Amino acid sequence: MNPMSNGPAAAAAVVDKSTFEIGIIGMGDMGRLYARRMYAAGWTKINVCDLPDKTEALRREFPEYNVVDNGHLVSRRSDLVIYSVEAKFIADVVKAYGPSTKVGAIVGGQTSVKAPEIAAFEAYLPADVHIVTMHSMHGPNVSPRGQPLVLIPHRATPAAASTVEQVLACLESKLVRLSAAEHDRVTADTQAVTHLAFKSMGSAWKTRTSYPWEDVTYVGGVDNVKVAMTLRIYSNKWHVYAGLALLNPAARRQIAQYASSVEALFALMITENEAAFRARVEAAAQFVFGDPAVKDRPLLLADALLDQYTLAQHDTPTPTPTARPSTAPSMARNSHLSLLAMVDCWHALGINPYQNLICQTPPFRLWLGIVEYVFRTPAVLEAAVDAALHCKELRADDLAFVAAAAGWAQTILQGHFDSYQARFEDTQAFFADRLEDGRRVSAKIIETVAANMRAEEAAVAAGGAK
Repeated sequence: MNPMSNGPAAAAAVVDKSTFEIGIIGMGDMGRLYARRMYAAGWTKINVCDLPDKTEALRREFPEYNVVDNGHLVSRRSDLVIYSVEAKFIADVVKAYGPSTKVGAIVGGQTSVKAPEIAAFEAYLPADVHIVTMHSMHGPNVSPRGQPLVLIPHRATPAAASTVEQVLACLESKLVRLSAAEHDRVTADTQAVTHLAFKSMGSAWKTRTSYPWEDVTYVGGVDNVKVAMTLRIYSNKWHVYAGLALLNPAARRQIAQYASSVEALFALMITENEAAFRARVEAAAQFVFGDPAVKDRPLLLADALLDQYTLAQHDTPTPTPTARPSTAPSMARNSHLSLLAMVDCWHALGINPYQNLICQTPPFRLWLGIVEYVFRTPAVLEAAVDAALHCKELRADDLAFVAAAAGWAQTILQGHFDSYQARFEDTQAFFADRLEDGRRVSAKIIETVAANMRAEEAAVAAGGAK
């Protein structure tokens, strides 16, 4: 048997935290999150580095870590090396420092796209090094507790994979073991189009010079989640999303189809081809939500939660005393073109979004939650379809969204990092004064949903134990 083969996890000796050395190359937001969590859990031998001009600042900020001058010094002494760098730089960084990896060490990376990361590891790491890579399916400002953590034992003994599991246990995340190819397919399904939709909404609002929390069309219910999550994405750095969109080969098909679905539905709207529009929406709804197993499951987002948090009020939000009746929702008219197009896209590509909940990110669960709410609440879906076909005062907003989705898709499909950065930061600047509010409100929504998920899982476990 190949000692570096990818086998199932096996019991390994408990790793001695006092002697085991962890190296982190790249001390950005996620690198810092990992370092802080590991150190707090008792992994006290942590070697870190970043760009040369940041070394002294890191030494002042983190005197508890061994801050060294470069990745060679991290690699030659660390038992586990984690590359925490942008996806577009991973090949260059591994090429530079990979050959210095000590014999028998374990190497992984935190990039959101594993195809280029694995290619770099295979090309530049010594053959006597284990490859166990990972991806925390959340951003640096979300608690990792209960969030999916993908572990990919690409070239490793079971004992090496178990060692990494012991180290990452401090994150308190839910471990999911996948191959690199499976990871990229699932992240394309769950993240690429989700981010595209939120980014397109932000760009459309910017084009219309409209702050959505000041517009009655976008205050309340589903739109609270749309606005908060859009601002959350734009409150992060552009490269957090660029690598996933531009370097994941599995994402291109979804991105192209979503833009196509947006355009096709809008064409039916402006020609008022009601029969074709309804038929297309109903076919997509039946494909995604028609399974009896889906119909019988509770909604991912409770009705009251949708109204609980909004940027339209600045004080701490309080729960809605009573949920809105599902049969008679009170909300401003909205075509919800972004949501209708999402289900159309899933239908066209044959994607079952519920199968991807095992690797859900907070934005994806919320995105699927609001899509599901609209499609599984008949009165809400009918109101959206009616608005799409007959509410002409919404056409300018919908047109701006169509153009934004097409523009984002073109930028991504062309693979231009500079264009991506410019487009992202242009919209980011428009919302600059409210990004922190968006981060705060979205964090409350995410934590509420996460708490509900933990309660549901505990109830299921308790029921199974009877």
